[in-house]
Amino acid sequence: MSETIIIPWYATGLRADELAGALERLAPTALRYGASDYALYRSLEDLYRFQQLATFSRHEDFDRYWEGPEMTDFRTIYSGCFQVPVLYGPWQRTTAGRLTLEQATVAEG
Repeated sequence: MSETIIIPWYATGLRADELAGALERLAPTALRYGASDYALYRSLEDLYRFQQLATFSRHEDFDRYWEGPEMTDFRTIYSGCFQVPVLYGPWQRTTAGRLTLEQATVAEG
């Protein structure tokens, strides 16, 4: 069963935009390690807070990503841009839904 890893990042003072750019470049590299998707969210209430998500079918693939050269380099180069510790964790989707454009059009009409 797949799991989504959520990595919470919190930027240090006046470094939020730098961290945002670096995370935007880093997040897609999860696909090279077997992730089926990825996303990066930035809080609208606290612009220093980020949530990076990636879904893996095997936890070992996430471990390879976390210890891989891209993530290792990122944590080294940008270590002054985020607070530590970074406490990531696996999450399992239990339910989801989506409204299609067709359904929305019918509901409005």
